[in-house]
Amino acid sequence: MTRYLAHRLLQAVLVLWAAFTTSFVVLYLLPGDPVSIMAAGGADTNDISQEQLAEVKRAYGFDKPLIEQYGTRLWGALHGDFGISVQSGDPVGHLIAGQLPATLQLTGAGLLLATVFGAGVALAATYTRRRRLRQALLSLPALAVSAPPFWVGLVLVQVVSFRWGLLPAIGNEGVGSLVLPAITLALPTGAVLAQVFAKSLRRTLAEPYVETAPAKGASRRRVHFGHAARNAALPPLTVAGVLVVLANLVVDLVYPLLDPRITTARKASAVAR
Repeated sequence: MTRYLAHRLLQAVLVLWAAFTTSFVVLYLLPGDPVSIMAAGGADTNDISQEQLAEVKRAYGFDKPLIEQYGTRLWGALHGDFGISVQSGDPVGHLIAGQLPATLQLTGAGLLLATVFGAGVALAATYTRRRRLRQALLSLPALAVSAPPFWVGLVLVQVVSFRWGLLPAIGNEGVGSLVLPAITLALPTGAVLAQVFAKSLRRTLAEPYVETAPAKGASRRRVHFGHAARNAALPPLTVAGVLVVLANLVVDLVYPLLDPRITTARKASAVAR
C-alpha cells in the first residue's frame, strides 16, 4: 500500500509540473510583447521609451535568460510565490487565496451534484425492468451533454431567479447563491458520469459472478447496488477524478479500497521483477 500511494503521489507531482511547464512555454510563444503592454499601462505602446521597457524587464525578470526565468518561476511557485499582479500590484498568491474559498465551494458543490445526478441516473436505468423508463433515463445524459452550459445558466436565472424569485441571480450570499451555478456546472459532468457508469454497470452485470450471486441467496437489489455498483464505480471515478489533479489523487487512493486486486496485482508484479 505504501508503495502504491507513493507512486500515485509522484504521478500527481509530475502532472502538476507538466501543467506548469506547458503554461510557461505557451505564454512565452504567444505573439505580442507583454513587456510593452505592461509598461504602457493601457496607453499606446509606441510611446514607450527603451528605458521604460528595460525597467519593466528588470522588475519582472524578463531580462534574464529563458531557462533562468523558468527556474525562478518554478522555484517561486513551489514556495507559494506567484509574482505580482500587473493590474493591481498585489501578490498573486494573495489574490488567489482571496478567491480560493468561493472557488472550492462552487467546484465542490458542482462535483457533488454531478456525482449524485450521474450515479442516480445510471443506477436507476440499469435497475429498472421497464423498457421505456430505462430508455428515458438513458436519454437524459445525452440531452444534458448537448445543452450548452451558458444556455442552461441563462435559463435557470431567467426562470428560477427572475420569474419565480426563488434563488439569487448574482452575488455570493450563502448556500442559495451556489445552487444555480452548481447545477450549471454539474449537468455536463454528471451526464458524462452517467454514461460511463451505466456502460460499466451493464458490463459488470454480465459478469459470471453477478449472474451466480442470486443462486447463493443474494437479492437482486443487493447484487445490483452492492456488488455490481461497487466494481463498476472505478471508470466513472476516474472520469470524475481527472477533472482536477488533486481529485485524481484522491480517487487513486480510494481505488484499493474498492478493488483490492489493484494492490495485489502490483505486489505480484513487484515479486515477479
